[in-house]
Amino acid sequence: MTGTEPSLVGSLLDRRYRVDRLLARGGMSSVYRGVDTRLDRPVAIKIMDSRFADDRTFVDRFEREARSAARLHHPHVVAVHDQGFDTAGGPDERRAFLVMELVDGGTLRDLLDQRGALDLPLALTIAEQVLSALAAAHTEGLVHRDVKPENVLIGRGGGALGSGVVKVGDFGLVRAVASAGTTSASVILGTVAYLSPEQVTTGAASERGDVYSAGILLYEMLTGHVPYTADTAISVAYRHVNDDVPRPSEARADLPPALDDLVLRATRRDPDARPADAGAFLAELAEVRSQLGIPRAPVPVPAGPADAATEITDAEKTVPAMRAVTSQVPAGGPRGTQALPRGPLVAEQPPPPAEPMAAADAPQPRRRRWVALWLVVGLLLAGGIGAGVWWFTGGRYVDVPQVTGLDRTQAEQVLRRAELVPSFTEERHNTAPSGTVIRSDPESGSRALAGDEVTVVLSLGRPVVPDITPGSTVAQAEQAIRAVQLQPRRDAGADQYSADVPEGAVVTVSPKPGNQANIGDAVTIVVSKGPPPTPVPSVRGLSRDEAFQKLREAGFEPFDAGEEFAADVPAGHVTRTDPAEGATLTDAKRVGVYVSNAVEVPSVLGRQIDEALQILADAGLTSNAEDRRGRFAFVLDQDPDPGTLVQKGTTINLNVVP
Repeated sequence: MTGTEPSLVGSLLDRRYRVDRLLARGGMSSVYRGVDTRLDRPVAIKIMDSRFADDRTFVDRFEREARSAARLHHPHVVAVHDQGFDTAGGPDERRAFLVMELVDGGTLRDLLDQRGALDLPLALTIAEQVLSALAAAHTEGLVHRDVKPENVLIGRGGGALGSGVVKVGDFGLVRAVASAGTTSASVILGTVAYLSPEQVTTGAASERGDVYSAGILLYEMLTGHVPYTADTAISVAYRHVNDDVPRPSEARADLPPALDDLVLRATRRDPDARPADAGAFLAELAEVRSQLGIPRAPVPVPAGPADAATEITDAEKTVPAMRAVTSQVPAGGPRGTQALPRGPLVAEQPPPPAEPMAAADAPQPRRRRWVALWLVVGLLLAGGIGAGVWWFTGGRYVDVPQVTGLDRTQAEQVLRRAELVPSFTEERHNTAPSGTVIRSDPESGSRALAGDEVTVVLSLGRPVVPDITPGSTVAQAEQAIRAVQLQPRRDAGADQYSADVPEGAVVTVSPKPGNQANIGDAVTIVVSKGPPPTPVPSVRGLSRDEAFQKLREAGFEPFDAGEEFAADVPAGHVTRTDPAEGATLTDAKRVGVYVSNAVEVPSVLGRQIDEALQILADAGLTSNAEDRRGRFAFVLDQDPDPGTLVQKGTTINLNVVP
């Protein structure tokens, strides 16, 4: 919508949404404050320029992306209530519009403009809430594509008095606009400072691209400026593609190294080197914050553009006067979805003039009626003033009730009875049972405005060791473990051989999946060392040829290692191997085979002495009866017995007669 186009103030979109006041105008859309007349609630209405409505691709994608964004129900996401098309600007002007939650406050850009670099507790608190919103989107398969301070809103009513709530807006709109044939370079110029290298080079947008942009956002909050600036958008884009993001500590010396490393991990030029998605980034940020002992901080609500505008006096409360005030929005228009400031929903009209007084000679009863009327008016005014004094001096405040330990339903009932609006978030806790309230913000006993939102933190219970699929990469396992606020750990001594899981992939974790642990506990990742080595098979007692065949079938290279005596292994059969049976070999495959040289004692019982001695000599044995040769004598007994295995050269004792 351009500055020359007619204002849509006073229009009724889709016969439901009344357009009340222009808040901001940009090159692609204008943001109005309005009212949902059906539900009687204030809303923000973003009306796209009419040139987009003629592009069929844009229309289809706008509807699709709006439906996706509307699925996100998260305390840190600007809620999308409705979307549609209307001809409120005229019969020939069809415009797409979004109806969104009205956020009362400013943007992160406003806060950075007012304060410069943020202190560490505040910067990390804002980053956590932004990443929480992006993690919810990534879980739903939705990529933001345009993470920047202008799309981070800080509204009132998020907690203790003076504390704001962070909300991320404009999910999916960049993708819809980028699909339209009318897209110009201006779409890039406003966001190039936060674009990931792959978005610049290929246009590819993914969860890791959002991680990169969030890393640049954290860099800017810590230092007060983005890492790259130049005269042209092309020059900035070139730096994103070709340079590594510098350490934030180079611009701010008091930053701890852990924060430097966190920003650098999130802004690696290689997408695979970044955290896989916002949930993984959030887990790493929470770990760093815990290690450094940095507490969470209340988020101040910045003054938005309209907050700084000249206040409208009673005499100026007409439609022309209102348009004059809204024209003070910066000429550059919004740099993204703007925070929606406070202000009257519609221009107030002056009260009708009082009826002229009666003439002096009017009847006395008429004068008495006027006196009575003014008396009633006076009483009503007095009562109204008293009620107003009560309201503004304390009547509109309520005590925040105690909800710690209650379940969600009980907490909601207690808060609504106290005229407060509960908003639930979840986090893990080592002692609070799952589903019970850990704390509230504002905390119990503090004072809050009636109708304020109270953030209620529910316990998810203790972390549970995640179920890691065998074969997952170590990086995937580390991400899953950090996502449940546990600490991944590597121990080479715990690694195992596996016939099913490839070498280098995850076999399991310890403690086993499903076990509960405390926040920050270590979980050891057990990695596969590949298939287990084949043990040397047992070949003892087999013949030499049988042993060689069995070893070759097992993948070994057998060789003759020599002979040796074994009292229980026949000659020519295997006594042992080297390496021994059961041994596992990693590199060398050669196995030495030892064969028995035992001699089986032959039977010479009943033999004539000369014949017996010859049989023993042929077997390589000797006898104690050598001196009986030539005599007519026979063997009556022998020792060792026939069939005994003895060493070669053993003497056999013979008992001969006569």
